[in-house]
Amino acid sequence: MRIAVISDVHGNVFALRAVLDEIRRSGIDHLVNLGDLLSGGVRPAETAELLMHTPAVTVRGNHERQLLESPRDQMGLSDGLAADEIDDEQRAWLASLPTTARPAQGVLAFHGSPDDDLTYLLETVTPSGVRPATEDEVIQRLGTLPDEGLLLCGHTHLQRSIRLTNGTLIVNPGSVGWPAYDDDQPHPHVIEAGTPHARYAVVDDATGSWEVTFHRAHYDIEAAAAAARANDRPDVEHALRTGRMP
Repeated sequence: MRIAVISDVHGNVFALRAVLDEIRRSGIDHLVNLGDLLSGGVRPAETAELLMHTPAVTVRGNHERQLLESPRDQMGLSDGLAADEIDDEQRAWLASLPTTARPAQGVLAFHGSPDDDLTYLLETVTPSGVRPATEDEVIQRLGTLPDEGLLLCGHTHLQRSIRLTNGTLIVNPGSVGWPAYDDDQPHPHVIEAGTPHARYAVVDDATGSWEVTFHRAHYDIEAAAAAARANDRPDVEHALRTGRMP
């Protein structure tokens, strides 16, 4: 079985089109989308329209929750743009999405962790920066060693995988549409993929256990950057062009 995994599109329809084109040519059995679909600085409504017509198992991320639950005047710039652009049908589609899904036997998909869409599962933020999480930290965040052979997570925009001692493979496919951001919780930190590519992963069990291949797709970065500039998001424009924060 071959599963293509995408996450953190963040309204970048230009990157999404390129990734979906590559995936269609790769002979996959399932497409899984791990959330944070629309909120960003590019084209949220167009992204919603494309995703709604793309067969995929999709879970919601923290930005879907914020879009659906936060008052408009308390939203950040990314959620606010999406809230202003999407229509009632697209909002209803977001509301229909689950927080976890099982796209195949022994596979569990979620955004941050199964119980918290804000958890950094495979990264640890310290006062001095961000580092890969240890296996003990990952298991602590999961609560127990998982029964599933494959866990799919997003949220941190970084391509990373870890195989636990019981054989479970955990995969973060990276971000399709937003390669760098900053945050202040639990400590101020920056996440940077380092290049502007659209990222995704393919997992398969041809060897008898799950294995992952990470991919980077080229796309029309200039068009996406121009959309961010038109939306008065110079931070997003810079991240799209460079894969780094200003």
